[in-house]
Parts: sequence; structure tokens; C-alpha cells
Amino acid sequence: MAETVVRMKNIQKRFPGVHALDDAQIELKKGEVHGLVGENGAGKSTLMKVLTGIYTPDGGTIEVKGKPVQYRTPADALADGISMIHQELNQMQHLTVADNIWIGREPMNGFVLDKKTLVRQTKELLDSLNLDIDPNETVANLSVARQQMVEIAKAISLDADILIMDEPTAALTNAEIEDLFRFVKELKEKGVAIVYISHRMEELKRITDEITVMRDGQFVDTVKTADTDMDQIISMMVGRTIYEEPKTHSMVADDAPVVLKVEHLSSPDVHDVSFELKKGEILGLAGLMGAGRTETARLIFGADPKTGGKIFVNGKEVDIETPQDAVEAGIGYLSEDRKRYGLTIGLSVADNTVMANLEDFTNGIVVDEKKIEAETSKHVRRLALKTPSVKQLVRNLSGGNQQKVVIAKWLVKDCDILIFDEPTRGIDVGAKSEIYKLMNELAAEGKSIIMISSEMPELLRMSDRIVVMCEGNLTGEVDIGEADQENIMRFATMRR
Repeated sequence: MAETVVRMKNIQKRFPGVHALDDAQIELKKGEVHGLVGENGAGKSTLMKVLTGIYTPDGGTIEVKGKPVQYRTPADALADGISMIHQELNQMQHLTVADNIWIGREPMNGFVLDKKTLVRQTKELLDSLNLDIDPNETVANLSVARQQMVEIAKAISLDADILIMDEPTAALTNAEIEDLFRFVKELKEKGVAIVYISHRMEELKRITDEITVMRDGQFVDTVKTADTDMDQIISMMVGRTIYEEPKTHSMVADDAPVVLKVEHLSSPDVHDVSFELKKGEILGLAGLMGAGRTETARLIFGADPKTGGKIFVNGKEVDIETPQDAVEAGIGYLSEDRKRYGLTIGLSVADNTVMANLEDFTNGIVVDEKKIEAETSKHVRRLALKTPSVKQLVRNLSGGNQQKVVIAKWLVKDCDILIFDEPTRGIDVGAKSEIYKLMNELAAEGKSIIMISSEMPELLRMSDRIVVMCEGNLTGEVDIGEADQENIMRFATMRR
């Protein structure tokens, strides 16, 4: 039997209005990859933050390497060899990659920073992970995926023997995921114990040895991955069976009116892109990382300047130079980076929900708080958003529930055209099912949706039609009845 390096029992943690952990437990062995799963708000990240000294438990016991511990700070946990890669990136955007990885541990030449050594050791670390990232690049200039890989590199540089990965692949390409899995296996062979939090069932089946399931802050069960069907895991997570029928044909009539038409849209990253979106249609926008999907969405929404092209809404050309112009034209945008572009995390659920439509909740200069609370509560119920109150600060919600707040914002604005950029990134299977249902309801009501997704099963399940991009070019279009992973991938790798 492998040595047990972490044992958490009967862990309790309460926040105002929330019993976040109730008799939670987990046991981690040396050289093991241990999956930790549950719906958003189930307590997974909270349990790990208790282990790493970010939160102080209200009850229970923690043993690390056979000794009782009570960490007061993350530095205490790190001194014991415990490192955590958080789901939400917490980097210094204005500093370089090298600065972020080695902050507080920089090589010094007397009292002067040894910049040459700093860059060299960063390059060696990145090369060991097969990461083609410039150590001198400013982090703010990197994509979300590359920022995530920098965070992983930083955690690995700490030589931790207990490593916690919270949704590490949420923003990674398939190639980057393969590199990560290779390194996880190398760490496992060296005896590193890894807690792997993920909503992706195929990853869990492939990478983990055991899986612990949590629901509503409580321990459900720990099972051996090899002996367990993933449908059983999902059932334990949500307490019900989840299944969505894949779409075999478009639900949109051939004569449905075109609500959005893009002609020859161009920018430094987007090259002569043209397509149409019909009323009640879910149009999938596929492509590999860097294909230009998000860049195209940001051009349509006025978040980035275009160098050419026209945009038509309901047959009329519209001049969209800013996001406000897009909103006035009836276009809403759910960004893939919800914290940077979708939310004000220091404000409440209610404040964020009505943010795009505040004029409808004011009487002169007076804000109608009761009307705001009533409208927000309606969408909290519709989206099954887990929050103790509509007055709860968004920063205190789980990642998936933060995503639901962004969706609620655009539902309140009642936009006819919605751009969903990675709408289920970092969201559990139960919440995914709820969002899929909501998107289908919106389409049935006559809303039109552009859905950008890196998950092929999601595109095939939800789309009426799929357009594919590669290196800034639109390279293909397929009706859902003819779509499969092979022809989508062929278009996604078709250079012009």
C-alpha cells in the first residue's frame, strides 16, 4: 500500500449564509493522481483552500505526512511541500513571465537581480514542459491558455511533493493538454501526490487513480477510477441522471430570416470573414486555439477595432465601434474571460445582473432596489444559481456560478443576438446541462446565438450549423446533419 500523505477528516467550513463544507474528507497517497469532482459550489476548491492554509477550518482534522497540521497561511503549506494551481489565475499582469514564476525567489548577485540567470532558469523550466513562451514576455500579452501554463510552470518550479491542480486544462489546447498529462505522469513516477480537480470526465478516466466525489459540501464516496463508469461518477455528483440527445438536424427553418450578417470582417487577426446567423439559430464557431474565433466575436461586439468589413442587423447596416453600439443594436457578449470582461467581482450578484440595463431600474436618479432584487431573484431561480443572497459579492461565488451571473446580465438586457464564448468552461456536468437547456429555450423563443467552443461534443450537441476558422480565416461551414469531428478538424487545420 502506498504511503498516505494527506488525510482530511470531518472538515467543516462556514461562510455567512453558507455551510460550504460539512464533514468533508479526502485521503491522498504518495505517487497518486486523485480526482476531486462535484458540481460548482460542491466544495472542491474550498476543501483544497483549507488544506493549503487559505481558509481556516471550523472543525475537523488534517494530517500531512503523518503529522497533524493547522496551516495559518499558504506559505506554511508551501513549506510542507504543498502547492496549488488555482482555477482563477492570480498573476501580476504587468510583469514578465520570468518575474511571475520566480517572484520572491529571484536569483541575486549581491543586492542586484541577476537577470541573465533569471531568464536562463525560466527558459530551462519552460523547455522541460515543451512550452514555447518567451521568458521576457509580459504576462498581460499572453492568451488565457498560455497564462495558465505559466501558472503550472510556477507551481512545478516550487518542487512540491503534494500538488493541487484546480481545472488545469480549462483554457488549454489539445496539444498543451498532452504536454501537461506527460508531465503529470513524470511527477507521479517521482512520487508526487496530485489532487486533480476537473469537470472533464474523459480526463479523469485517463489521468486519475482514484476519484473522490463531493455534493453540497459533503463527502459522497471515493472510488477506484479503473473500476468505475463515468456515468456513475456523474450520478453521484448531481444525484440524478444527466443525458442530452445530440442534435441530428437543424431546428431552424430554411426560410428563417437572417438577423446578423457579417461581410468581409477584417483586423490584424481576422481575415475577410463572412457569415450569416438566422433567427432562432445556434451557430457553432469552431477552430483550434489561435484560430481567430474570439477575435471575430470581439470585432462584432465592438471590443476591438476592425480594419474592414460590414455588419448588418436585421438587414440594416450598423456602425459598431464600441460595445455600447453593439448592445444598442441588440447584441450581447459572454466573454471567455468572465473576470476581466464580464463581471465586476467586487459588486453583488444583483448589481452585476442589472449592470447592462440599469436605466430600466431607476426612477429619475433613484435606484429601485426592490425591482432589482425581484428581477435578479427571477434569474437566480431560472439558472439554478447557487448564492445565499442576491446581495452576495460575486467574488465569493464559485467559477460556474460567476458564469451564470454573466448569462443573467444578458438575459435581463434581453438581447436578440447573443455571443457565447466558451459558455461552459470550468462548469460541471450538471450546470452544463442547465446551460444547454437554457440556450435551447432561448433559441426556441427566437433568440439567435453564436457559440464559440473548444469542446467538439458540445459543438455537435448544440449547434444547428457550424462554421470553422483557422489562422484568422473562415475555412468551412457544415450543417449539423453532416458534421462530425473529422470534417470539422479538417477545416480547423486548413490553411489558406
